[in-house]
Parts: sequence; structure tokens; C-alpha cells
Amino acid sequence: MACEHTSTRRIEFSETDMAGLVHFSNFFKYMETAERDFFAAAGVDLINMREGELVGWPRVRAECKFSAPVRFGDTIDIHLAVKAMKDRSIDFQYRIFKQIAGGGREQVAKGHMTTVFTRLDENSQLQSSLLTDEIREKITEAPTSVLARPNNL
Repeated sequence: MACEHTSTRRIEFSETDMAGLVHFSNFFKYMETAERDFFAAAGVDLINMREGELVGWPRVRAECKFSAPVRFGDTIDIHLAVKAMKDRSIDFQYRIFKQIAGGGREQVAKGHMTTVFTRLDENSQLQSSLLTDEIREKITEAPTSVLARPNNL
């Protein structure tokens, strides 16, 4: 069962402002990148047509706290850990690290996102749904040791 995942990416010029710093809104896109990669690695569909219904995971909460700047050309690691699995939703914890010379990392942001398992019914209404047994077999909560790791691991 999957409880964590790390995605790595290089900062593109289009993600920065005139000072060459990453615009804050892009951190939410980075968190979504890690979420997409996590679901794919776990073998769970992020969006799927099933039985004539659209099944997906809209966000109901997202936050991010920034602690250091990230610039064009930097390489970042986006670590996702499953903080909690509830009846109809999953809470994710994110830590974003900038890779630094010599192989180290510096934490540049920490975030949280809650996403709800939903179905779009035949009347185009979003309906939250219970997490399926299949999802619960593939995704599990991260142990406390993963959630409480030091910032540079």
C-alpha cells in the first residue's frame, strides 16, 4: 500500500516573476503534480468514467506556507504523505525541497490539501462518495515517523 511519494521537477522560466522567483500560485500546481504521480504509482485513477459517471477528486482545502525562495532553473522535490484517510476524503501533507549543491536539500515550503472522492451523476451534480475498498487497499495513512521527518530528509 502506498502512503508517500516524491516527485522531482525543474523550475521553468514561465513559473517565475520578474525577479526570477517562483510565483506562489505555482506551489499548488507542484502539489498537484505530486498528487497525480502518487495516484499513478498507487494504481488509482485520479479521474475516471465509470458506469456512466465521472469519478474524481476535487479539492476542498489547500494551503501552503513558504520558507525560502525558489528560482528559475532550481530543481525541487515535492514530497507527499497521506496524513489522514477519512470516509470520503484524503488529507495530504506536502513538503517541498530545493536541491542544493553537494546533494543536500533545503525545505522551501510546506503544504496541506484535502481532496474528496466524488461522482458526477447523470444530473451533473457532484456527490461525495465513500472511499472504495479498492482505494483503501492501495492507499494508506503514512506512519507518524514519515509525517514527522526532519525537514531535510
